[in-house]
Amino acid sequence: MMIRLSKCALMLGISLFFTLVVFNNIMDYEANHQFVRHILMMDTIFPNSPSLWRHIDNPAIHNLFYWTIILTEAAIAVLSWWGSVKLLRNVKSAAAFAQSKTVGVAALTLACCLWLVPFLTIGGEWFLMWQSRVWNGQEEAFRMFVVCAFVLVYITLREPETHAAQA
Repeated sequence: MMIRLSKCALMLGISLFFTLVVFNNIMDYEANHQFVRHILMMDTIFPNSPSLWRHIDNPAIHNLFYWTIILTEAAIAVLSWWGSVKLLRNVKSAAAFAQSKTVGVAALTLACCLWLVPFLTIGGEWFLMWQSRVWNGQEEAFRMFVVCAFVLVYITLREPETHAAQA
């Protein structure tokens, strides 16, 4: 049962993290909005880059990108809390616990996709975020991808069977 409780604790940690991320992104909207804006504008990448044609300088699109990220983070937070509650409610039964993992798996998969697609792929490679010394969030995105992927793998692992009842 300790392994199931540890899985619940990690899922709760993910829930709290994404709740705080959404809270901070809404309460201090401009902080990360500027990050998104500069990445899309490509205004801090290598000068004279032949890829500057990709830049987007439309504020409405900047806001759309940012709100898409915030709403995705909110969906992850809701799914994570829901998944955490389902896991905790079924922690005493191995079979019920195994069946209750699906919502948490969905939350963690969406979290991995968030860090992999908009941050590492679109921001990092399409908008060349890796070239910016000021607006480069690839290290943070990679760290969060690894955390979410680790928890996803751990949650989905089958718990070892205990034979205490047979002894």
